[in-house]
Amino acid sequence: MDERFNKWLLTPVLTLLFVVIMYQYVSPSCTSSCANFGEQPRADDAGPPAAPGPARRAQAPPEQGERRPQLPPPPRGPPEGPRGAAAPEDEDGELGEPEEDDDDEEEEPDSEAPENGSLPRLEPRFNFSLKDLTRFVDFNIKGRDVIVFLHIQKTGGTTFGRHLVKNIRLEQPCSCKAGQKKCTCHRPGKKETWLFSRFSTGWSCGLHADWTELTNCVPAIMEKKDCPRNHSHTRNFYYITMLRDPVSRYLSEWKHVQRGATWKTSLHMCDGRSPTPDELPTCYPGDDWSGVSLREFMDCPYNLANNRQVRMLADLSLVGCYNLTFMNESERNTILLQSAKNNLKNMAFFGLTEFQRKTQFLFERTFNLKFISPFTQFNITRASNVDINEGARQHIEELNFLDVQLYEYAKDLFQQRYHHTKQLEHQRDRQKRREERRLQREHRGHRWPKEDGNTERAVTEDYNSQVVRW
Repeated sequence: MDERFNKWLLTPVLTLLFVVIMYQYVSPSCTSSCANFGEQPRADDAGPPAAPGPARRAQAPPEQGERRPQLPPPPRGPPEGPRGAAAPEDEDGELGEPEEDDDDEEEEPDSEAPENGSLPRLEPRFNFSLKDLTRFVDFNIKGRDVIVFLHIQKTGGTTFGRHLVKNIRLEQPCSCKAGQKKCTCHRPGKKETWLFSRFSTGWSCGLHADWTELTNCVPAIMEKKDCPRNHSHTRNFYYITMLRDPVSRYLSEWKHVQRGATWKTSLHMCDGRSPTPDELPTCYPGDDWSGVSLREFMDCPYNLANNRQVRMLADLSLVGCYNLTFMNESERNTILLQSAKNNLKNMAFFGLTEFQRKTQFLFERTFNLKFISPFTQFNITRASNVDINEGARQHIEELNFLDVQLYEYAKDLFQQRYHHTKQLEHQRDRQKRREERRLQREHRGHRWPKEDGNTERAVTEDYNSQVVRW
């Protein structure tokens, strides 16, 4: 009787054991999901957490102890990563999103973008065309192109001129020897210069030659320096300059003249001749104006420091050069200011002394050249150490009323160019990221069938090995 009872008992036990074993190996993916089946939320839980957004899903780490299924993912579309895990190929939080319009993608914040605060929102004062704001020249340093630096006194031109010969990363850098004021800036493989400036060619067109002198002098000088066999090729001249706040520049020039500077050797050539003594009288009887007071400096009506930036950037031949009787003063000032604005706007590049880093940025983007060391902003200068009252400052602004208007125009154009260039770079970076993400998605799509086969083979081998062991 006992033996018969044992047989009846053994049969259902073996059957139950067989069903459990088969269920375990035939449906391994249910192990983790069935473990929590029937569990109820605890009373102290406020409720299920809200589903995280796409960016949070990409950044959240997987829960500790979570078991991931080993079944192959669905065969259609790019593989979707497990919830809570970041896809290694996509760092922008687009995991599992359908490939549609790229405009809906979340972009990484750009620290330089205006909306992020690094660039203050600009309120333009002047209307400039897209051509005026877009500055990129195809400077061919190996060909015949030349950069011409118009150096206006006391605008930081000496510092910027040294950057041009000592701080640009070039295939063939300028050769600057100790004790020599000029450097040799030759094109790669040639004995021809690509830079016309104080520190490369010297004052070949006169001391601190202005726009009128340079545009009439530089082409002839460069033809003489160049090889005769190259005269048949075209040459591009890219004019550049630096500007400065008129009051600071005026005070700096006064301090410089006070120390003995004269610039008496300047030619002031216009329409083929220099001005006569009657057209350009001097402000002092001796060799220099050393020790001049600010009042004496401001009281001289012939002082070339007045509106120097406008005069050096304008086409003086439009107003009869230095002949003040050629037209009335009001008409002369209007023409000079407009000419200076046009020439400045059409230059390949200009920088502002008060914005050294932005000046470096725009020069590098304009000419596709890189400086080795960053520019330094010096806020303490001789002009900043001059303590003047409000009346003296206002008088300096009145003496330089044309320069004040030009500087306001130049500053607005400079800032608009900087913002425009930054925005273009932001758009290019965003387009580059989109293209990289598109290539990553295509790469995952091409790689998926192979991963599918490998996963299926791994599951099969695992099942077979378990059956053999069992």
